[in-house]
Amino acid sequence: MSLISPKKGRLLIAEPSILNDNSFNRSIILLTEHTKNNSIGFIINKPLSFTVQDLVPETDCSFPVYQGGPVEQDNLYFVHKVPNLIHDSIEVANGIFWGGNFDSLKELLNSQKLKISDIRFFLGYSGWEHNQLEDELKTDSWFISENNYSNIFATDNTTIWKNKLLEKGGKYKIWANAPGDIQLN
Repeated sequence: MSLISPKKGRLLIAEPSILNDNSFNRSIILLTEHTKNNSIGFIINKPLSFTVQDLVPETDCSFPVYQGGPVEQDNLYFVHKVPNLIHDSIEVANGIFWGGNFDSLKELLNSQKLKISDIRFFLGYSGWEHNQLEDELKTDSWFISENNYSNIFATDNTTIWKNKLLEKGGKYKIWANAPGDIQLN
């Protein structure tokens, strides 16, 4: 079990043992809520083939959309670092905010006042009910890491999982270099 406990703003890193789960295999999840009743987060390293404009045609925005998780995949969510521009957002931790006024967001996108490093969009979210995440941590499905990135939105999707394994060290160093499809090994 992880020595660091779940908390808003921390990262959940999928254990290498999560092989047959397309949603969570090699996932990094930013926890945006963690209470005694539930936990919510977004997968930050799995871009989809959609852009914001594909899903919200009245915007002029080619920012990528990420797979947020298997829950409510027909809803668009966003996490950002510009609460001064996107009002009514909820602080997660360390200058990261969740949601906000969508009409003002559309105006900001159309006027190109946001940079790709300011915001990330997600289809769906990852969610856990009371004690579900704790049970998954006990069975070594995840480990927890501090979010030590100065800008989580500027991280390299292709290497973040590997880098977190290398950072953890020990047996994780071996898994960090394993191919995505272990049958290719």
